[in-house]
Amino acid sequence: MPAVWFTGPVPRQHPERNWTPRGQVRTPAGLVEDTVPEDASVVIDSAEGLILISGCGHAGIINTIEYARTVVRAAPLHAAIGGFHLFAASDPMLEWTAGKLREFGLQHLLGAHCTGIEAVYRIRSLAGLTRRTAVVGAVGSSFTLGRGISALSIAG
Repeated sequence: MPAVWFTGPVPRQHPERNWTPRGQVRTPAGLVEDTVPEDASVVIDSAEGLILISGCGHAGIINTIEYARTVVRAAPLHAAIGGFHLFAASDPMLEWTAGKLREFGLQHLLGAHCTGIEAVYRIRSLAGLTRRTAVVGAVGSSFTLGRGISALSIAG
């Protein structure tokens, strides 16, 4: 299965702002908002569809998936694993994100660290996933192609 490593700016077609706007970096032009352009993701192209492994998802999970679907192939999203920086997302943003994930055909969600527990549960419900297919990532949780998510009892 080929994998593509995304690092650097992902084109932001949607207004996902999954970073803290208070952060600033010093540039030759002075202090500017830190939009976290060094965010990184890995996309694996499997027979079942794309598998997204995200570091922190500052570009936005939907922006990242859309970019992957243009660079790799326009396949369904089989699994999204990692951090998606949605812990502070508003209800309308979570509804929009879950709707887009459902459109992309998401089958498995393992939302870790910065995704947020509430965001995982909301997306699970709104995207039509189950307790077996969408869990909070915890130490020891894993995803195996062909078997799905194996979560510790604390993660479900």
